[in-house]
Amino acid sequence: MKFLHAMIRVKNIDKSLDFYCNLLGMKLSHTLELEDSRLYFLTDNQGDFLLELTHNFDTPKEGYVSGSAFGHFAFETDSFEDFDKQIKAKGLDYMWEPFLLKEGGPTIAFLKDPDGNEIEVIEKE
Repeated sequence: MKFLHAMIRVKNIDKSLDFYCNLLGMKLSHTLELEDSRLYFLTDNQGDFLLELTHNFDTPKEGYVSGSAFGHFAFETDSFEDFDKQIKAKGLDYMWEPFLLKEGGPTIAFLKDPDGNEIEVIEKE
């Protein structure tokens, strides 16, 4: 069995593409138009993971409600210094500012995507 992708519904596809592509470095792989939605498949730099952003044409005005079981997506950054500059340039705030997970461990931080999904960023060791 091979894991293929994860899917989330998004309210504003332009904001979501900007967040995932321009901030987190994902790349648009392909799209698929269905009767009620358009699917945007994003891949990481290594092509190991696909994230499907589903933009339904009848998106609820208030957006979507995430279930309490979902935790977060995790991304790796080479440098929190560089990532922090990008965060500030986009006018975004962290949920939890970068901190050392444990003595000798990685630095991590949390923020939210445009739809409120939690994103963990881990500095490459």
